Amino acid sequence: MASHGGIREGSGRPAGAANKATSELKLNLSELAREYTYDALDALVKVMQSSQSDSARIAAATAILDRGYGRPTKTTSLEVNTPFVPTEIRLVAYTGEA
Repeated sequence: MASHGGIREGSGRPAGAANKATSELKLNLSELAREYTYDALDALVKVMQSSQSDSARIAAATAILDRGYGRPTKTTSLEVNTPFVPTEIRLVAYTGEA
């Protein structure tokens, strides 16, 4: 009797191979979403000017912009103004006396 289900050797996409269907779909989705960029911005401006809890409209407009141009990246910078003080480490042989 043949086995049913489970992982079969040799099946599926080889390791390291790109998923072509997914990359093509993302490209097409971005192009389609960019067609509605101005409408999405108009919706955000209208909500900003006359807000009455239009959270669904904001979420939709944001989602369209995110898909068209990607989410904004967060950048952080850290500035340290303290002077560098070197640490001295001494190795001392243990004699057993305190």
